[in-house]
Amino acid sequence: MKETLLATASKIKPYIHRTPVLSSSKINQISGANLYFKCENFQRMGAFKMRGAIHAILNLTQEEKSRGVVTHSSGNFAQAVSLSANLLGIEAQIVMPSSAPQVKQDAVAGYGGKITISEPTLEARQAAADKIIVETGATFLHPSNNMDVILGNSTAANELLEDYPLLDIILSPIGGGGLIAGTALAARYLGKDCITIGGEPLLVDDAFRSLLSGKIETNQRIDTVADGLRTTLGDINFPIIQQHVSEIIRVEEHEIISAMKLIWERMKIIVEPSSAVPFAAVLKNPDQFAGKKVGIILSGGNVDLSKLPF
Repeated sequence: MKETLLATASKIKPYIHRTPVLSSSKINQISGANLYFKCENFQRMGAFKMRGAIHAILNLTQEEKSRGVVTHSSGNFAQAVSLSANLLGIEAQIVMPSSAPQVKQDAVAGYGGKITISEPTLEARQAAADKIIVETGATFLHPSNNMDVILGNSTAANELLEDYPLLDIILSPIGGGGLIAGTALAARYLGKDCITIGGEPLLVDDAFRSLLSGKIETNQRIDTVADGLRTTLGDINFPIIQQHVSEIIRVEEHEIISAMKLIWERMKIIVEPSSAVPFAAVLKNPDQFAGKKVGIILSGGNVDLSKLPF
């Protein structure tokens, strides 16, 4: 696995930004830990999703590339697939729910994605994608439950460990499971006794419950401010999470908002609410992280500025 992770990083290097790792003495003082923030908000298209999307598309055969790709997403993965396909000169079909903000639709179109609007249910989105597959032969790319996507996502933690090889812990937000699965593989095979911990909103704690029950759980409600974490785990990433993620810490809405505000105020950077969830987990459990070297994946910075939570 180590060789696979390193080969993935080498393969996508020409297409992504190596994002900076930032720290703040004031935030370290507040948290009691030594925190190293991997700033995927500075990634191309504004989120870590670029890593998985470009890796998955690069690994298609020439025949598959000629028929294009399709995905369904209301946000970051839609933009990542659109930009990645554009860079490689292939067609990207993006199914977006009618509820997707216009600013996100405009971003996808700007990156060259061809948008199909569907009803805002998972069933409708998948049905629309399936129709495109039948009509065009396009390859479906799942935003998080795809091994090439997971491996691409691992490169954020890989870079973080290259910069800070002695991290004790890496924290990642957990939604669909693609980022934390990749992060956990990097921590296990490229770190030195480095563990992975997930941060998850209490309102959508399906991953926390999945680890307890041993099967993939779903959510009855999705009204968390961390809109990037409303999705559920998949059968490819869940076994990786079961094996390599030490625990998942749940945080409440006000804790997410406070953590997000602190990052904006103290670090002077724009992150989306989902990015603040693992930092909120550290602030909630100071004794657990006291004095530790802790990496935090800031997953993205695509914020709807008309709907700031503070």
